[in-house]
Amino acid sequence: LGGLMGEIIDETGIQFRMLNSSKGPAMHGPRAQADKKAYQFAMKERLENTEDLELHQELVEEILTETRPDGKPYVTGVRTLLGEIYEAPRVILTTGTFLRGILHFGPNQFPGGRAGDMPADRLTASLENLGIRIERFKTGTPARLNGRTIDYTKLTMHPGDDVPVPFSFLRETLTVEQIPCWITRTNARVHEIIRENLHRAPMYSGQINSTGPRYCPSIETKIVRFAEKESHQLYLEPEGRHTQEIYVNGLSTSLPCDVQREMIRSIAGLENAQIMRYAYAIEYDFAPPEQLHPSLETRAVEGLYFAGQINGTTGYEEAAGQGLLAAANAVRSLGGQEPIVLGRDEAYLGVMVDDLVTKGVDEPYRMFTSRAEHRLRLRGDNADRRLTEVGYRAGLVDENRWKIFCEKREAIDRLFQFLKETRVRLASGGSVSAEEYLRRPEVEWSELEERFPQLQEYSIRVTEQVCWDTKYSGYLSRQDASVERAHKLQKIRIPEDFDYFQVSQLRMEAKEQLSRIRPETIDQASRIRGITPADLAVLVLTLRK
Repeated sequence: LGGLMGEIIDETGIQFRMLNSSKGPAMHGPRAQADKKAYQFAMKERLENTEDLELHQELVEEILTETRPDGKPYVTGVRTLLGEIYEAPRVILTTGTFLRGILHFGPNQFPGGRAGDMPADRLTASLENLGIRIERFKTGTPARLNGRTIDYTKLTMHPGDDVPVPFSFLRETLTVEQIPCWITRTNARVHEIIRENLHRAPMYSGQINSTGPRYCPSIETKIVRFAEKESHQLYLEPEGRHTQEIYVNGLSTSLPCDVQREMIRSIAGLENAQIMRYAYAIEYDFAPPEQLHPSLETRAVEGLYFAGQINGTTGYEEAAGQGLLAAANAVRSLGGQEPIVLGRDEAYLGVMVDDLVTKGVDEPYRMFTSRAEHRLRLRGDNADRRLTEVGYRAGLVDENRWKIFCEKREAIDRLFQFLKETRVRLASGGSVSAEEYLRRPEVEWSELEERFPQLQEYSIRVTEQVCWDTKYSGYLSRQDASVERAHKLQKIRIPEDFDYFQVSQLRMEAKEQLSRIRPETIDQASRIRGITPADLAVLVLTLRK
């Protein structure tokens, strides 16, 4: 879709790993460890040199709106703490953890968007005045240690892949000097220290009442929730090439500083570790995302878009994907174009946005392969085939990238044709097509390359897609049927002003849920909690009258 993140991480990453590589291709997940400062500087340089983009650093305090004759508000700009007014027909809010953020270091509380930065306290009131409902989540960050004070002889090295796979499809290979991460574990003494001090942890003292992320819990939550576990794995991750700071992944906490010191120095390899920055928890405001259109425009205010943690997600890839989509749709709306709405069979971004606007969130949302019904389609290796044309038509992909993609797509088509037309002789006699032969579980691509050396002229990026599509063609064909059913339901659109309370056959719960979320299609309505097949049948009959 033309985003920069893949290119920048390839330039500045310090370790690359393909997660779940021993499992099937739908489970493969590329992961990179970034040089934090190098990534920041590289991205900043690209942004500062982007034509027609002006950068201003100020604290926004108010969303400015006017009202149409029909009573519908529309955005006109923002007002900042310094009293500056920026007029804009479209505004995208990506507030992170800054909305009325409060940092918790044990019993100590400080206002902040993150350590060292002031929060955006007045912006929440502005949003509430516009009729947007606000709720509260919490998250946390672990301590940073001085790497010179760690005893690495007691740790297990976790290196990057021997042949790193680039994130960006503009690169075929990566040449990078990788830096290892390291693994250690908590132990009985660490758990004892935590249990003895639970009454001092804000999550357990009543100081914090907000919900935190289920899949990245604090260490104190792990000790309580998984009391039977004798230890928990910790990853020590370097923050960059030119710093000694080490991020202790898995040890997020809001316990007081003295407890953090005692806890960390009871861990193997960290007995003499110096804490450079203490861990803390942060509470912040977010706007429940069922208040959004699938374009990420708010229902309450025309032209106002939300992306990232303000929508109740976590703040990594989930936030980045939303930012790209919200910005693209904001620009498209200015030209009167239809928004980009990706289907659940097209992209994980489509799955996530549909989950957010249809189901809402009870906790910070993380994207997992298990959330997608069509994950065999949504592989990392075929993201360009799924989305480059979408990006090109939307003006997000430049001509150079499009040319590279078209050449690759043509190579893939040629290779598929070769497999269909070429025969493989079997030891048992007779022959089958190379395509049919490759479908056999015991057959590897390397065997085909040995039989047909001309296949070696194709890049691994091409052969990988052809191999997996061929091997899983049976499963993909079966998924086609469910995709087709979903597409039929997507074609049955629901008017935005549809009055569900006038449909007498609908149950009251269904009327309330549908009126609150206001799905745009029957397909979206089918995924709302509490909506039954009978409700959908009534709705379809009513819409067809």
